[in-house]
Amino acid sequence: MRSSSRPKLSRHVDLMFDQVRGRHVLLAPESVSVLNVTGAAILGLCDGQRTVAAIVAELRGRYDRVVDDEVRRFLARLVDRRCVELSDD
Repeated sequence: MRSSSRPKLSRHVDLMFDQVRGRHVLLAPESVSVLNVTGAAILGLCDGQRTVAAIVAELRGRYDRVVDDEVRRFLARLVDRRCVELSDD
């Protein structure tokens, strides 16, 4: 995944706050993934406009310790699961 890639949620996926769990969840057909705060923050920034580099920079402004490779691995896992799409324009 390149720094210039622009991630966004796939059309069939929704990021929602689950009142019962008190956590953000990623809803995909036939699956629900409960997210931690950081995962929800990453996905909240995946709007198809921001690059991976811009997402990492934004997270560094919010949190003390953000590791570029961890953000990329998180996104790569969701790309593999077809929950996140990348554009490389």
